[in-house]
Amino acid sequence: MAAEPFPILSTRALNRALLARQMLLRRVTLPAETAIERLVGLQSQIPGNPYTALWSRLEGLRAEEVSDLTAKRELVRIALMRGTLHLVTTADAAALRPVEQRVFERSMTPGSAYGRALAGIDMAELMATGDRMLREKPRSNKELEAELAPHFPGRDGHALSHAVRALLPLVQVTPRGLWRQSGLAISTTLESWTGQAIATDDRPDGMIRRYLAAFGPASANDLHAWSGLTKLAGAMSALKDELVEFRDEAGRVLYDLADAPRPSEDTAAPPRFLPDYDNVMLGHADRSRIVHDDHRSHFLKENGMIPAFLVDGFAAGSWRIDRERGTATLWITPLVNLKARDRQALSREAGALLAFQEPDAKTREIVFADAP
Repeated sequence: MAAEPFPILSTRALNRALLARQMLLRRVTLPAETAIERLVGLQSQIPGNPYTALWSRLEGLRAEEVSDLTAKRELVRIALMRGTLHLVTTADAAALRPVEQRVFERSMTPGSAYGRALAGIDMAELMATGDRMLREKPRSNKELEAELAPHFPGRDGHALSHAVRALLPLVQVTPRGLWRQSGLAISTTLESWTGQAIATDDRPDGMIRRYLAAFGPASANDLHAWSGLTKLAGAMSALKDELVEFRDEAGRVLYDLADAPRPSEDTAAPPRFLPDYDNVMLGHADRSRIVHDDHRSHFLKENGMIPAFLVDGFAAGSWRIDRERGTATLWITPLVNLKARDRQALSREAGALLAFQEPDAKTREIVFADAP
């Protein structure tokens, strides 16, 4: 008897599954810390982005809640997935960094520029020196570079600093990352900042399950795109007995948790505003489930990714906020001709976002630019 074929999930079905897990089909009532755990962290290379990301996902978010958790060191900003800064719980920082460590070690291979610059160096001594300095007080990258160089005469200070930043689990300290505050990017070790020792288990199994819970159904290539890790097909395959399999419309194998939500592709999806670098836009190799292929280049620019808004679940344009003389203006630039009801819904959502982002503005305005 022929084996039953694997179910095929349409692009819209994958979209709705992703939105459901990302809390973008409807806002949910959760503590911010719990939401951040479920999302496996939030991209935070721009310190204010997690606030926007959570506002679009949580009912009645208070920015002060996130800021207070960060000030209390229960949330930290640490380089993790893809080697980029993420806002995560302190426990997740300790658990995820060992799994992601290979991403950082790649920049230190013997054939790399940094590897060649540091060939023959006593790496244990370098790590011990860097660790001691950063425990003494948080330092900027330039400070670390300048202060490491005298300990290793003849070595490139930038390479020394890079090695310490790549191989030690460092967090950026406050006030950077607090709500509506600024500060220099200075770092110290996770343990000295939080008292939380780094975990020793570097197996990816738990991270794979959590990725699928937040981004599935997904392929091994999708997992690679999100994490930056390579050679994950075997680890994913080893979990097959506890996963279910699907195919996408192109025939690619997708894995998922059996009890994860997979709503109907006809489920309504409200408009949502995403910050630049939101992981929902970066969490898959095949991003067609969130942005149409002919629109991708609009969001990917030479200097990074720009903020997107969703209409009917898909990225439909970009947005930005300008501030001038007490007036905050949210500009909406659609990539498609919007229906009247979508413009109205976007306007309501934009007004609420502007009130959240710019509570002190004397005047707030919403402006639609013309679609190309």
